[in-house]
Amino acid sequence: MRDILLHTPEGVRDIYGIECARKVKLQEILSQVFGQYGYHTIQTPAFEFFDIFNGERGTVKSREMYKFFDREGNTLVLRPDITPSIARAVAKYYKDDQVPLRFTYLGNVFINNSSYQGLMKETTQMGAELIGADSAQADGEMIALAIELQMKAGLKKFVLDIGHAGFFRALMEEAGLDKDSENLLKSLIENKNFFGIESLIEEKNISRELRAVLMKLPDLSGSWEILDNVRELTSSKKARSVLDRLSSVYEVVKAYGYEEYVTFDLGMLTTYDYYTGIIFRGYTYGTGDAIVKGGRYDHLVGQFGKDSPAVGFALVVDQLLAALGRQKIQVPLNDQSALILYALPDFSQAVAMAKNLRGQNIQVTLMQKNDQLSENEYMGYCRQNMIQSLITLQGGEKNVKEVG
Repeated sequence: MRDILLHTPEGVRDIYGIECARKVKLQEILSQVFGQYGYHTIQTPAFEFFDIFNGERGTVKSREMYKFFDREGNTLVLRPDITPSIARAVAKYYKDDQVPLRFTYLGNVFINNSSYQGLMKETTQMGAELIGADSAQADGEMIALAIELQMKAGLKKFVLDIGHAGFFRALMEEAGLDKDSENLLKSLIENKNFFGIESLIEEKNISRELRAVLMKLPDLSGSWEILDNVRELTSSKKARSVLDRLSSVYEVVKAYGYEEYVTFDLGMLTTYDYYTGIIFRGYTYGTGDAIVKGGRYDHLVGQFGKDSPAVGFALVVDQLLAALGRQKIQVPLNDQSALILYALPDFSQAVAMAKNLRGQNIQVTLMQKNDQLSENEYMGYCRQNMIQSLITLQGGEKNVKEVG
C-alpha cells in the first residue's frame, strides 16, 4: 500500500527539479510576449458546469471529460478546454463592451484520453483570445503572436499551418451530403484514404468539378500559391470567399514579416464544433502533436448571451518544452544564485551576507553545514538545483567556489 501511494495515476506526473524550473521560466518568457501584444491575464475555474463544455461549446467528447457532482447534484467537469470558460466569463462581465477585448491565460486542462493513446491526461496551456474583432487583421494578429511565442521560446525550425473551417463546409453544402456521409468523408480525408474518398463520392450525385476538388482535398497544402491554384478548381462562391479571406490574412502576416513560417492546408479539418473561420496548428521537430492549436469561433460567445466574433489559440507548454529538449535548445536559466554554508557561530554573518546578496537580485540558499557531508556532496546539491556559487563560512572566514 505504501508503494502505491508513491505513484501517480496514469496520465499525470510530477514535474520537479531542473525540468520544473525550465517550465516556470518558459512560462515567464511567454507571458512577457502576451503582455507586449496587449493581452490581459484572466483566470477561470479548474472545474465548471458540464453544460459549459457540452455539445457545440465543447472540444472533446463527453466520455473524455472528468465528471463529478456537487452537493446539489449538478454535474461538474474538470475543464478540458479553457476557451469556453473565457467565453462564459466575457458574456457575464463584459456584456455591454463594444471595444475588442484581449485576454491571455495560463492553466491546466484535463482530458480522459484512452490509455492506448499514450497522451497525458493533464497538460498546461497558455493562450490568447481576441474577442470583438472579425477582421483579417485580427486573424493575422493571432498568427503573428503564435509565431512570435515560438521564436521567443527558442525554436528555430517550426511551421504554422493555416486552414479554414468554412472551406470544407462550403464544399459539403454544394455536395448536399447527409451528416453520416460527411463525417465519413472527414475521416477518410484526415487519413488520406484516397480509395475510400473515391468510393464514397462515386456513390453520390456530385458534379465532376466538385468531385475533382474532393479527391484532391487531402493534398491541397503548400505555400500561399496553393490559394490561387485552388481558386481554379472551384466555382463555389463560398469556397472562393474563403480563399479571399485566407489571402487577406496572408497579407497581414507579411506585414508582420512572418510569412516564411506559414503554410496553407485547405484539407485541414477540426473536430472542434465551435470553429467558424480560420483554423491553424503549429508544428516543430521533437513532438508528435501540434504545439499550437487555434482558430476563429464567431458563435461561441453568443451561446452565453453576448453576440461577438472571436479568434484565439492555445499553446501546449508541455509539448513545447519537450520539443525544446529534444532539439537541444536550452531555456535560459541565467538567474544568479548561491548557497551559503555556515557553521552555527557564523549564523549572524551568514544572514547579513544573504541579505546583501538578495538585495543584488541574487538567489541565496542558507544552510547550516553538516560535518557528516563532504564538499563534493554540497557541490552535487548545487548542480542539482542550478546553484552557481558555493560560499562557505567557517570561523569568520569566507571561501567561495564556482560550481562547475
